Amino acid sequence: MTSNVSARLTDDLVTAWITRYEHAWRTNDPADIVALFTADAEYHEEPYETHWIGRDAIVTGWRSRWGWQQGGWEFSSEITEISCDTVTITGVGVYAELGTFDNRWTVTFTGDRCTRFHMVNTERDST
Repeated sequence: MTSNVSARLTDDLVTAWITRYEHAWRTNDPADIVALFTADAEYHEEPYETHWIGRDAIVTGWRSRWGWQQGGWEFSSEITEISCDTVTITGVGVYAELGTFDNRWTVTFTGDRCTRFHMVNTERDST
């Protein structure tokens, strides 16, 4: 599963963070979101113009998406690489209101919190 395990990051730590991320996505609770990120964290998404810098901006941006999540969603993921303080996670998000997206996350950590989150979303063709 993991091709390069470092002493600082483990599958267990990353899996716990992903679980907390999904929990925060379901609750939209600012405290749950804050618990994921360092104060100076960055959150970027492609191909969208999402560049939230700082935990406050991440919380505001994250919570602005609550409306389209209400139709329901599912997410599955796999840790594909851990290298030093950075992990690559691949996943599939299925949103009732938006469709299906392949995701590639590159997440850099300090301890058990994210300092930089970069996601590439690729929408699957619905035909």
